[in-house]
This record gives sequence, C-alpha cells and structure tokens, in this order.
Amino acid sequence: MSEETALMAQGLKKSYGKVRALRGVDLEVQRGEIFGYLGPNGAGKTTTIRCLLDLIRPDGGTVRVLGIDPQADPVAVQVRTGYLPGELHLDPNMTVEGALRYFNALRGNEADWKFVRQLTERLDLPLKPPIKNLSHGNKQKVGIVQALMHRPELLLLDEPTLGLDPLMQHEVYRLLREAQADGATVFFSSHIMSEVEEVAERVAFIREGVIVEVAETASLINRALRRAHVRFRQPVDMGSLANVPGVTVLSQDDGTSVLLQVEGEMDDLIKALAAFPVSDFETERPSLEEIFLAYYEGDRKEVK
Repeated sequence: MSEETALMAQGLKKSYGKVRALRGVDLEVQRGEIFGYLGPNGAGKTTTIRCLLDLIRPDGGTVRVLGIDPQADPVAVQVRTGYLPGELHLDPNMTVEGALRYFNALRGNEADWKFVRQLTERLDLPLKPPIKNLSHGNKQKVGIVQALMHRPELLLLDEPTLGLDPLMQHEVYRLLREAQADGATVFFSSHIMSEVEEVAERVAFIREGVIVEVAETASLINRALRRAHVRFRQPVDMGSLANVPGVTVLSQDDGTSVLLQVEGEMDDLIKALAAFPVSDFETERPSLEEIFLAYYEGDRKEVK
C-alpha cells in the first residue's frame, strides 16, 4: 500500500444472514482527493463505510485506512477521522451546543471552538435549542459539524447532504472543498448524481455489493445520458438528427417536436440543430438510477 493511499479495500465481503451486502469490494482512494461512492439505495455503500471504521466486521478481505488496519487498531483510525453516519442518533434532550461539546470531549477537546462556531454560523445552525426540537435538516447539520469540527485528515460521510435545502447543500460542498484544501481526504457516499458532479474528482459505482466501475468525474459526466426536447416553428424533416453521433430519436410529433437521447457531449447535436428553425430547446438529465441501469444492465434486485 502506497503512502499516497488513504483508503484501500481488497476483496471486502460482508453478509447479513443470507443477504450478501458486499461481494468482494476492491477500492483505493488517494490522499487529498474528494471521492464519491455512488450507487442506488441498498447497494452496499453504508456497509463499506462501517467496515472501514471497524464499526462492523467484514467476513473477508483486507482493509487499510491511513495505512492502519482498523480491525487491529480501530481507535487510531477513528481519532484521525471525521465520520457522518447515514442515521445519526443524538440525545434528544441535549442542546446543539451540548452535543457538540460532548463530541469534542470524546476527542480530547482538540477542536477550536471558534472554528466550531464558524461552522454553525455558515450552516445557519442555532446552538441553544435541544436536539428534539430540531428539524431533520438541522439534525443533519449537527452531524456535519461534528464530523468537521476537529479538522480530521480523513472524512467518511454517508449521504452528507440528505435533508438539506439547495443553499445548504452548496455550503456543505464549499466546506468539503475547503477541508480538501487543508489537506483532508474526503470519501462520501451518495445516490445523487448532481452532488457527485459538484465536488468529487473520482467516483466508484457500486451495485449489489460489487464495484462495477471507477471513473474520473469529468469522464462520467461526458458519458452521462441526457434527454433533449426540441420544438420547431414549422414541420421539418428530422431524419438527419438520427445520424448525429451519440443521438437517438426517442419520439417525434408531426415534424414539429422531437425527444432525443444524447450520449456524451451536446456539441454535435447543437451544430446539427443550427440548420433547423428551432423555437425551443430543453435538456434533462436522467436520474442516477436510469444512468446506472443504462450502463449496467442486469438484475435489478438491490442488496439490503
């Protein structure tokens, strides 16, 4: 394992009874990168993160986190890590500040409280209310702050922006980029394509407990399928559009509108449409699940 490697898993396996959650995951994340872990719900993302932290024991395979075997020394791993679980359980009677000070005490009071306050202010998180009075979004913010507050060298985040509004999502993205600029490695799971496109440099696709592809995000975006709905001011012969590389005609209506599927860049389609009297042009990205199934056809059954 190279010193430049922050996370490494080889042949990682985990079953829950008869359900095979991980079927031999191979994964490597370099220090200092933001890495997205993509897959539909139930694909094995959370199980992978829990194995990395030794919160659950795998049935087989090898794991190294920051060069450490988490099964041999889980405390050494966890003290250098900021972890946001998919379901964060907090004492409902604690205030926000009380919960954050509790997490800080568990880590030897290493966090700079001025930095903690900066985080809460940026996320618009009040410190005085009890946890039980918080919305789901504000509880998620507590989890984000506790993961970032001690400036760890590794962040393991399970669905970090779940329940946040778009403005807060983008603030979290900024915080992750700032953590990376300070030298941290960020590994986060998600099932939201736009989230990964926003911040991740590389991404791994997991399906049914197996990594099916690792790709640079830019490459993934260029390969992503889009739909384009084009309307024309008058009926036209759209036969030439079907010959544009990467373009498939899904449906058309009396020569006045067409629904296209576009794989890769839009440039060739835009140039082809310049010859037509276009009155309206709309594009839409499919959901992650649609993209996922388009690339990896097969059994749709998800691992729980």
